[in-house]
Amino acid sequence: MTSRVDGPLKVTGRAGYGLDRTLPGMVYGYVVVSTIAHGEIEAMDVTAAKSAPGVVGVYSPFDSLALNPGNFPGFGETWVPLQDREVLYYGQPIGFVVAETFEQARDAAMLVGVSYRPRPALTSLADGLASAEDAPASRGVPSTLSVLAPGVESIEDALAASPVVVEATYSTATQNHAAMEPHSAVAVWEDGVLTVYSGNQGSDLQASELAGSLGLEPAAVHAVNPFVGGAFGGKGRTSTPAFLAAAAARALGRPVKAALTREQVFTATAGRAATVQKIALGAERDGTLVALRHDSWCSTDALRSFVEPTSHGTSREWYATRNLAISQKMVPLNIPQTTFMRAPGEAPGSFALESAIDELALALDMDPIELRQRNNSTAPPGEDLQWSSKHLDECFRVGAAQFGWSGRRPGGRTDGDWLVGLGTATAMFPALRFPATVGITLRDDDTAEVGTSGADPGTGLLTVLSLVGAESLDIAPERIVPRLGDSRLPPGGMSGGSTATASAGTAIMIAAAQAIDELLALASAPGAPFDGQDVLYADGRVLAGGRSMTFGELLRALDRPSLYVTGSSAPGEELTKHSFSSFGAQFCEVRVHKWTREARVSRMLGVFDGGRIINEQAARSQISGGMIWGVSAALHEGLEIEANGRMANADFAGYLLPVNADIPDIGVHFVEYPDTLHNAVGARGLGEIGTVGVAAAVANAIANATGIRVRHIPIMIEDLLEE
Repeated sequence: MTSRVDGPLKVTGRAGYGLDRTLPGMVYGYVVVSTIAHGEIEAMDVTAAKSAPGVVGVYSPFDSLALNPGNFPGFGETWVPLQDREVLYYGQPIGFVVAETFEQARDAAMLVGVSYRPRPALTSLADGLASAEDAPASRGVPSTLSVLAPGVESIEDALAASPVVVEATYSTATQNHAAMEPHSAVAVWEDGVLTVYSGNQGSDLQASELAGSLGLEPAAVHAVNPFVGGAFGGKGRTSTPAFLAAAAARALGRPVKAALTREQVFTATAGRAATVQKIALGAERDGTLVALRHDSWCSTDALRSFVEPTSHGTSREWYATRNLAISQKMVPLNIPQTTFMRAPGEAPGSFALESAIDELALALDMDPIELRQRNNSTAPPGEDLQWSSKHLDECFRVGAAQFGWSGRRPGGRTDGDWLVGLGTATAMFPALRFPATVGITLRDDDTAEVGTSGADPGTGLLTVLSLVGAESLDIAPERIVPRLGDSRLPPGGMSGGSTATASAGTAIMIAAAQAIDELLALASAPGAPFDGQDVLYADGRVLAGGRSMTFGELLRALDRPSLYVTGSSAPGEELTKHSFSSFGAQFCEVRVHKWTREARVSRMLGVFDGGRIINEQAARSQISGGMIWGVSAALHEGLEIEANGRMANADFAGYLLPVNADIPDIGVHFVEYPDTLHNAVGARGLGEIGTVGVAAAVANAIANATGIRVRHIPIMIEDLLEE
């Protein structure tokens, strides 16, 4: 069992997060947000705020900080605050007050008077469906795609010809990342160089975005990202506090610290879109899929910043079918921005697809696992690129045996006053890899530093660097010094998309091979300890002629303190040869009280095929966290947006998250088949797949227990009341 290298720092409170930084002469910023959902700011009266105790600066669209919008490669346009008077959603940042203390800044912000010219606002996805727009292409697939068997004219014809058809509409709620650490930043300028301490999912990406918005060369921005108190996609872009703190620190010539309040986190950041999904499944009476239609709508903000790819993330690939039609539309609303959130597309998409598969199993009077296995895909429908490695059938077999699936009965069972049901669902998440560069420094004290600018937002990447670095350099993990979260380290990209281990790990292997080659060349060079000899490397030592030296001893003999190399890795020709995904089978037992209709998850098991498991303890933790997230989506989590655009539950009292009493012991099992076709490490992503399918498994278990099929999440007590 491998412990996290950052564990002792975190459990003792010695881990320093961005907001923990306190600098001499520092002042504090407080964000002012809008109180309408759509309109124009006519005026802002800042007189009282400017004269309030301790205030050193008040900024608004009428007296703005110098920030430039830009276009960030791979992510689209960069929105920066306070640059115009247009209000697009309730809670939009429209001002910034800076004072000597946080309390002074907060109190002065309450004195800012704002007058608006309101415009009609559209805040409901249901109300906006009629005005939906085609979404842009997602994952290389256009918004509408059909794959039809020869001679079939349309998906409707295929459905009409199917002996058994089920069709239903499903919906999922708006969600917020609700990370423990609010979005925040500390910014300081020195000799024309900006240093920003801010929790983010990629320090080099944050530095680039800040440099563009401030009109600086990238080298003039140093982003430090030591620890991240939760991210899940919500800290992939530079936050409002980071933009404003950086610009205000330049204007004032003093360090600035800024953080969103908990309520502001729900509006001044981006969250998961709400979705509506219509699915139709047609099958032979033996369960073979004939046709699958999946039409999706998702909310997006007025800037159309993100689309939740539900149909494209699930039905496009999950099951073998002769006929497939998917579509994705978006509904622009006056709501906060939408963005990536753990398993974007797959998490809400799997609720719809896997609920529909269960409904088809019921219509066929077939075991839900048997139906899924009968339609196991060897490649995405209509494509020739087969999965590089897929053991989903084994996941279901192992899971069914461990969970006692053979004891499942139609209609569930009773246990005193509780109705008990079992549910299952497939989980898939694409196995991706991002470009990454890792630097390795061999030191004369026989330690090795392994560093990249990426982040560890709680995933255990620091420990992965230690383990893969140690394996690649053939030394003990304790001799590795892992480094992350600094834009001056080699560019490691974003810690997101369940890519970090495969991306950084492959780069480590390349860098380690380079380091060893250069070490051997030094060892056998003229005048070196192994001058002219054929040298080998093993166990952290250089060997030749019956003697050996550690690499530290060799460097000391050469009067060199260190040897530094970099290695880079990126997706390559493997993408033209195979399709790549991680796979899993989710199992859930739910108890519904006969009289109160309270639903409680009592048992969970997830069995996953994620390639090679580098650190089983961390992998189990990631999967368990994802499964808890799925329970949260199924039974607790949903933002309620009022007609005026205000979030009705923008706090941890009304925005429900599961607590310990809501979650049983979670079983996690891995079927381990290293996937070296995907990357040299053999590991595939695990951070997000744990969430996928759980909400459907919960809904399927509730249906098994009660006979009530709920087609939206979160599922509430009132949904389970019998008429």
